[in-house]
Amino acid sequence: MTLTEAHGRAEAAERPAGRGWPGWAAVAVWAAGIAAAFAVGWYLRRAGLATEDPLPPLHARARGWPPPWRLLPAAAVAALAVAALPALAARLPWRALPPLVWAASAAWTVALAVCDGWGALARPLDAPTEYPAGLVQLRPDPLEWLRTFTERLGGYTTHVRGHPPLPMLVLWGLEKAGLGGTGWAAALIIAAGTSAAAAIAVTVRCLAGERAARAAVPFLALAPLAVWIATAMDAFFLAVAAWGTALLALAARGGRNRALVPAAAGGLLLGCLPYLSYGLLPLMAVPLAVVVLGRPRARALAVAGAGLAVVPAAFTLLGFWWPDGVRATLDTYLVSRGSAQRSYAYFLFANLAVLGLLTGPAVAHALPRTLTELCRGALWRDVLWRGVLGRGPRSRAVAPAAVAALAGAALLGVLVLDVSGVTRGEVERIWVPFAAWLTVAAAVDRSRVRAWLAAQAVTALAVQALVLSPW
Repeated sequence: MTLTEAHGRAEAAERPAGRGWPGWAAVAVWAAGIAAAFAVGWYLRRAGLATEDPLPPLHARARGWPPPWRLLPAAAVAALAVAALPALAARLPWRALPPLVWAASAAWTVALAVCDGWGALARPLDAPTEYPAGLVQLRPDPLEWLRTFTERLGGYTTHVRGHPPLPMLVLWGLEKAGLGGTGWAAALIIAAGTSAAAAIAVTVRCLAGERAARAAVPFLALAPLAVWIATAMDAFFLAVAAWGTALLALAARGGRNRALVPAAAGGLLLGCLPYLSYGLLPLMAVPLAVVVLGRPRARALAVAGAGLAVVPAAFTLLGFWWPDGVRATLDTYLVSRGSAQRSYAYFLFANLAVLGLLTGPAVAHALPRTLTELCRGALWRDVLWRGVLGRGPRSRAVAPAAVAALAGAALLGVLVLDVSGVTRGEVERIWVPFAAWLTVAAAVDRSRVRAWLAAQAVTALAVQALVLSPW
């Protein structure tokens, strides 16, 4: 019996253990942590110590419960998904599942957003602080705009100042293709952001096997983070990261020659991440986990590395030096009267509570077993023996451990950003590219799937009903 087969049988034998007290204790901590974050935020605001946000730790404000009929489309989509997705994920042929999870995620995201009317899909991008408002400065000469980006940073809109230039160039390219306006930009963001569910499912299948990927599909489709997919540019960042990682995983699984194209494409997409957002650098822990667990061939790794260098080289040659961009953005951040003035101690804890809102109670319930699988010695012996020392045949890692490694890598990226102190609030959008990978942890514990799916949906519906977010 191989190592993978042995642990596959052990996984089936141990599944009932996920129903024990550690999972429920984690859910209690999840709920208490979220409640405490809002209670402390209310106190700080009342004391005049946190006045920028009306509803800390969220960059949002509370609203009264909307008319019930407005929530009906989202509730109907949720009910259908809870009833049908587990069975469909288990029975449909694999080739049908990536399109299914994409379509289900898109329907869920749009249904939540249109609780505020169809105009809510594009409305976040109409704000004067958003990226489209900065296109007027880019249009006359994009190359000159790029060369002088750091020098003129202080004169740009808030989101342009806080990010590298690639998001603006994407919107400019969309406009040049005849798809200008915030409506088309919103369509791109939502379509791309929801497609990440399919990319993550593909990655899980490559590393942990089809059974684990099928278990993850319903939770990827019905994730609470969908509230912020429509419409924050960070959803587009999620898609680039997810598809780059999925292509890298496909390269690790492919043969000698078939691996080269996905390796190059994956490297190219992953090379875009630091030029989409400075805060995406810690997310590279996820593709690194794919490399360690999947162990792609040296030739595929070399091709991926070459693809990874394309975007940084292009931006450098065109006049944008990334370290200067980081320095200029940090300078504008420190002198602003915005998030840099928020309490580090409060948001160090509250940011993680917001992450809990994005991932939902199902992930909290699965977290103890996820951490157990991540710390289990068999995973690291397998990685050392087969991956680092290169001994033994190529094989996927033990399924629960591989899923736990992906979630753990994303959590590590979150913790790095959180401790750095540059993410003090507004993390409901910043965490989106990280939270999607954490969602797969729910697949580790396969007990009461429909009940936990319903809990995920209720979490998202409650947030949409009670919170009015600018994104």
